[in-house]
Amino acid sequence: MRLGRAALVPFVCLVALGCPRASPPPSAQARPAARVLIESPSGRESAVKVELARTALEQERGLMFRRELSPESGMLFIFSESSEHVFWMKDTLIPLDMIFIGEDGRVVGIVQGAEPLTTVPRTVGLKSRYVLEVNAGYAASHGLAAGDRVRFEGL
Repeated sequence: MRLGRAALVPFVCLVALGCPRASPPPSAQARPAARVLIESPSGRESAVKVELARTALEQERGLMFRRELSPESGMLFIFSESSEHVFWMKDTLIPLDMIFIGEDGRVVGIVQGAEPLTTVPRTVGLKSRYVLEVNAGYAASHGLAAGDRVRFEGL
């Protein structure tokens, strides 16, 4: 159907003057940004804004093919159970630190400076429920260590 210009003007005016708009569904409404807060026994705290990898597909893709990662950003892998999780960097283009976090919210170990584009398995050899990936050097520059306490916001 084709409308002439004269028929289109009233329609545009009605739309512009406030046809009621439906609210987005609750799942589409803005959520607070997800963050991981890491606190050392001395009280020093580091915050990382994170993307979440919850599903098997999201976890499989991870940070592959990314050319950069913002300095205070990362990806949090949320696994359904604690296990010795193993990562590789075959299609990951940027070097990463991997912070393995236990069920109790404590850092169980850190892989620092994982070399990109390799299939070398990366693990800390202990059970974890979460793994936080950040730019290589983040753990050292923020003084992160096994035993640090971790809190999650906006998950």
